[in-house]
Amino acid sequence: MTAAGTPDATAPATGDPMTELRSPLHDEHVALGAVLTSFAGWQMPLRYTSDLAEHTAVRTAAGLFDLSHMGEIEVRGPGAGAFLDRALVGDLSGLRVLGARYTMVVQPDGGVVDDLVVYRTGDDVYLVVANASNHDVVLHELRERADAVRGEVGDVDVVDRSAATALVAVQGPHALAVVEALDALVPDPAAPADVTPATLRYYACLPMRFEGGPVLVARTGYTGEDGFEFFVDAAAAPALWRALLTAGAAHGIAPAGLSARDSLRLEAGMPLYGNELDRTTTPHDAGLGRVVKLGKVDADGRPLPFVGRDALAARAQSAPARVLVGLQGLGRRAARHGYDVVASTAPDAPVVGTVTSGAPSPTLGHPVAMAYVTPEVSAEGRELAVDVRGRREPVRVVPLPFYRRPR
Repeated sequence: MTAAGTPDATAPATGDPMTELRSPLHDEHVALGAVLTSFAGWQMPLRYTSDLAEHTAVRTAAGLFDLSHMGEIEVRGPGAGAFLDRALVGDLSGLRVLGARYTMVVQPDGGVVDDLVVYRTGDDVYLVVANASNHDVVLHELRERADAVRGEVGDVDVVDRSAATALVAVQGPHALAVVEALDALVPDPAAPADVTPATLRYYACLPMRFEGGPVLVARTGYTGEDGFEFFVDAAAAPALWRALLTAGAAHGIAPAGLSARDSLRLEAGMPLYGNELDRTTTPHDAGLGRVVKLGKVDADGRPLPFVGRDALAARAQSAPARVLVGLQGLGRRAARHGYDVVASTAPDAPVVGTVTSGAPSPTLGHPVAMAYVTPEVSAEGRELAVDVRGRREPVRVVPLPFYRRPR
């Protein structure tokens, strides 16, 4: 999950730097010589050294990311869980305290408004993390949907914490070693005494303290590697950033920008809002029907009327019009977002789909892409082609993800 759209790996920033939002870590990025780019209304680091070096650091050691452009929205109150069950497609009231869940907010017709990660930080407190470009619309939808059901589910407040919150991620096989080397990170007295970063489960979080202040440490990420995300007060973010770089120096840590983040998530087969997901796409179209919990029921055992339920129930029973597949490039030229997928390399072969994301894979050594194609050409092993600027490049349908980290 990330902000809509993929930044061009070579293009300079196109927005007005004077009007764009800046991360609490902006000065850190400038000091490190980062190339900055416009992204979802923010000035964010595209790269610090090279895309390949930063991608490789995450796959082989550790990378440090600034994700402070993401939206953090707190939902709290006695009715918080029941409200989220009605507002989102997942079962959030059933989420354990200090657990996390990937879910989505959809339109009544089932189209995806945004994909989210929701953390349950207390009995009646949830943290909803939205993509940067969708922050405003998610906040609006949650508030509007809360107003519609508050009398039914009980008191619930929707509070935007984004401006006060920074988000920093350490990702890679050495991520745990980096976190354990962070001397200023200590247990929170109120947290479970038997849970540490080393024992923290995937898709779970842990309240800790950094230099005396609160930090929520989550074992989540968007790279396909093990890793941790730190939700911290914006004012404390620069100190945390510098401390992580220092603690990680012996473990090969490197700051990494948006370009590496995109190539990493593509190798891991993770959807990007604005590419694989949008308002014309249902979770089922993207192969993510598992996140839709049609079995949710109310106190009387009746199907819970969450937003989009009827449309998604119908979609779950219907044959797909298109299928999201992985494509392995058999040549050297990479497919890119928006390119046509055709039935073969023959000049008259018909168009059978569209590339949603594509790039050379630094880890695998060949081009990879995700694409929506018609069902009849979606079988694993099927050879197709992509129209790359007038030349039909051969590709093969392969399973997603392209890359799985060693266990």
